[in-house]
Amino acid sequence: MNNMTNKMGQRFSLIALLMAAMLVLAACGGNKNLRDGDDLPAAGGMGDSGDRGMGMNSGRDIDVRGLEGIDPADRSMFMDPNNPLSTRIIYFDLDQSTIPSRFSQAIQAHGRYLSQHPNVKLRLEGHTDERGTREYNVALGERRAESVQQALELSGASASQLSTLSFGEERPAELGSTESAYSKNRRVEFIYTK
Repeated sequence: MNNMTNKMGQRFSLIALLMAAMLVLAACGGNKNLRDGDDLPAAGGMGDSGDRGMGMNSGRDIDVRGLEGIDPADRSMFMDPNNPLSTRIIYFDLDQSTIPSRFSQAIQAHGRYLSQHPNVKLRLEGHTDERGTREYNVALGERRAESVQQALELSGASASQLSTLSFGEERPAELGSTESAYSKNRRVEFIYTK
C-alpha cells in the first residue's frame, strides 16, 4: 500500500508540474505584434546581425527572398555584399520617411538596374515599429515606401516598374519592445516580383 501511495504521489506531482508549466507558457505566449494569419519571419530571411541574415546599418540581405523577379543569372549581383544591389532594406529613423543618406548608393544602384531591365518589377513594402496607432503606422509605412519610390524614379526606374504596399506595424522583422527591435522594424523592403 505504501508503494502504491508513493507512485500515486509521484504521478500527482508530475501532473501538477505539467499543468504549472502549461499555465506559464499560456501566460507568456501572447505577443501583441503577432496577428492571426501572420507568419513569423523565416530564419535566414531579412533582418539584422545574423538573426535573420543582414546587418542593420547595411540593409544587406544574404538570401534570395524578394528576388523572384530577378533573372537567376543576375542574382549573384544581389547576393554579393560588395555590390550596392545587395542592400534591399532601407532603415528609417523614428517617425521619419526621409531616406538616410547612407542608403544613397544602394538606391542609385537599384534605380540603374531597373532602368536597364524595363521588364523587372519591384514592390516596396513599408513597415513601422509598434508605437503609434494602426492608422498612423499604415500611413507612415506608405510614406516611407513612396519616399523610396520617388528616389528610385530619380535614379532611372520607371514608375510602371514600381508599386508600394504598407504593412505598418503588422509584420515586424524583430519582436520586442526595445529600441533594437524598433530600429529593425522601421524599414522598407525591396521585393522583386515577376
